[in-house]
Amino acid sequence: MKTCKKEYKFDSYKFTGYRSKCYCSLIFFVMLLVSGISGCEQTKSPVDLTIENSGQVNKTAVYLEYAPVKIDILPLTEFATDEDTQQEVINIFVSIQDSFGSQIKSPCIFRFELYQRVPLSADAKGDRIVIWPDIDLIDPETNNEYWRNYLRAYEFKLTFEPQNIQPYLLEVTCLCPNNKRISEEFTIQTKG
Repeated sequence: MKTCKKEYKFDSYKFTGYRSKCYCSLIFFVMLLVSGISGCEQTKSPVDLTIENSGQVNKTAVYLEYAPVKIDILPLTEFATDEDTQQEVINIFVSIQDSFGSQIKSPCIFRFELYQRVPLSADAKGDRIVIWPDIDLIDPETNNEYWRNYLRAYEFKLTFEPQNIQPYLLEVTCLCPNNKRISEEFTIQTKG
């Protein structure tokens, strides 16, 4: 039986046959291991249960994970006529989310601003048309007045009479109890 023995020279090392395959496999494995360790960031769990000196879980850190981190203006938001007062209003539906992506109810203050929408522009926010007084939802009774449990969102009716048929840019800002400020923009079209 004839065996084929090839010699490969890399610098001053000689690799032949079976040994070369082993060395190449070893080098490949080490490179793969090194790139995996250095190139990837370890994923962080949503809850950081830091241990205090007494060996207890830091309860404040746990509660902070349930604080608002994002707001969404739902597509139900629209210009409408209030059935009670017969005034033109904007029905705004806002959802608050925690770090787990769950829709939550939270004590906060909402600020609403309406801008002209500038078409075909990198910054679509034009001149501010109106800013409504802040709505304070820190009191539980007031918070419940605006909360719609079936939507898991807040509903606001803000008086505004559009002058002509055009798109507007609505900006909603949520001032959270942990001093965090979260904003979201939404393009809203007048009915025509």
